[in-house]
Amino acid sequence: MFRFIAWLLASLLALSIGSVVLLRWVDPPTTAFIVRERLAAGEPGRPQSVQHRWVDWDQISPHIKVAVIAAEDQKFLGHYGFDLDSINDALADRERGRRVRGASTLTQQVAKNLFLWPGQSWVRKGLEAYFTVLIEALWPKQRILEVYVNIAEFGSGVFGVGAAAETFFRKPAARLNAPEAALLAAVLPNPKRMKVSSPSRYVLSRQQWILGQMRGLGGVGLLQQLDPPPPKRAKKKKS
Repeated sequence: MFRFIAWLLASLLALSIGSVVLLRWVDPPTTAFIVRERLAAGEPGRPQSVQHRWVDWDQISPHIKVAVIAAEDQKFLGHYGFDLDSINDALADRERGRRVRGASTLTQQVAKNLFLWPGQSWVRKGLEAYFTVLIEALWPKQRILEVYVNIAEFGSGVFGVGAAAETFFRKPAARLNAPEAALLAAVLPNPKRMKVSSPSRYVLSRQQWILGQMRGLGGVGLLQQLDPPPPKRAKKKKS
């Protein structure tokens, strides 16, 4: 029994690491959350269909890349998967009986959306932390952000920026402007209640806040830290 358990754990460990390594280069065709929505499609309170369209990095507007960082994880470029300050603030809020604020980084959300299921159990949280460590160790930041914007839910049954841009703005993801990107990012905390198509006053105010944060972070220039330009050739000196 001990050898069987050890073999099982080793197999699961190898499978999880292998999956994360593979997805560094292979685009995931679906996620656990998308499968869940597809199975429930058509039920009362569920969307009739699920839309998901993968868009490669160079075909995604830089504005949506900056918008999700500004809205969800402003320390994304500097942390290693966990925002310890936000976690401490969330724990302090819980102790005071206040509403617990979200403390998940983009990497944690990728780990949850890609491999796991919704919920707040300690088992799921532990697995989320495990996959977060693997992703941060094995993927560059650019890949984490690329996967995030391609699997995040931007509306009920609308997954990924490709489907969101076509559904809500009738344009490809590459042509999203800053206000449109900020509006998409504004609904990320709860895309089933917050609507891009009919934004509430709160969503519109959040859109304006995100636009301000985008400017404060340096706008699309922030992405140079992900994709530094190729080195310029030295000019030849004239003889």
